Amino acid sequence: MNRRVSVLAAGLALAFAATACGSSDSDDANADTGAWSYVSGDGKTYEADEVPERIIAHAYAAAALMEHGIKPIAVYADGPIKDDVGLQGVDFDGIEVIGETWGKIDVEKAAELKPDLIVGDYWPVEKAYSGVEDGVEEASKRIAELAPIVGPAQGDSIVDLIEGYADLAESLGADVDGGSGADAKAAFESAREAFSEAAAAKPGLTALAVGPYDDTYAVAVPKYAPELLDFQEWGLDVIVPEKPDADFPYWQSLSFENADTYQPDLLLFDDRNYPGNFETLEAQPTASHIKAFAAEQYTEWPAYWLHTYTDYAAQLEELTAAIEKADPNIGS
Repeated sequence: MNRRVSVLAAGLALAFAATACGSSDSDDANADTGAWSYVSGDGKTYEADEVPERIIAHAYAAAALMEHGIKPIAVYADGPIKDDVGLQGVDFDGIEVIGETWGKIDVEKAAELKPDLIVGDYWPVEKAYSGVEDGVEEASKRIAELAPIVGPAQGDSIVDLIEGYADLAESLGADVDGGSGADAKAAFESAREAFSEAAAAKPGLTALAVGPYDDTYAVAVPKYAPELLDFQEWGLDVIVPEKPDADFPYWQSLSFENADTYQPDLLLFDDRNYPGNFETLEAQPTASHIKAFAAEQYTEWPAYWLHTYTDYAAQLEELTAAIEKADPNIGS
């Protein structure tokens, strides 16, 4: 999104500007003038005369802000919130829900709420924020006319994404160095250390992240899955597929006849569709050709939804337990 931002909705109280280059220290700006400034995932600096208060956010972004005490007035989600593995335990009581289907947002309701700011992840591959990507219905994309959209970029690490939301929360007035957010970070750091120790104890162990569905055995490409890049950084050998799909390089799509192309020691199922994707693979005659599956060495992988230290710590603990139990000689 390379346009300069202007606020088009009537009744908005703040005057925003976005610049394509340069940045300013949000803490200094807020302390000296009461103004607000944030360097967003698209590389632009967004500024306002007052700190935004009426925030609409993608549900995952909302969870990240709420870990630091910043509560939005409305959220939009990619599916039913009650069924979303990435939103379990998040208390949206008192928050308006303006969408629970990917690509569909009730912009009319959003406009009635008179937001100061829209918050979501910035996706570098699509060059768009959550809610206005390619494939979203055109009527829903009009949410971008109500207020500026900001948020940290999906990149090489979930930690960077979480810290990006901490920076945004701090710019909005949160105390990110104290309270529940700080406690969650400490718990995460402990879980990360345990994960690294478990991976180091199994130097030959390989893992493969998959999302079987319908007639396709989809293998995740770590380059576009920052949590998988984190696992690699922390010592787990996550297999990189050789031929990502040209039109959507997040995955390499294989037929089930070729599902044994890669032979990991540990199979990681996309937890957004689990156990359905497990059952899809289990029903295939070739499932037994995947040695890790036959040996029952599999677990779930938190695919594309991690936004908080609380969730990351919990997921790392489960993965650590699976690594500790796994035989590193199954796939060889």
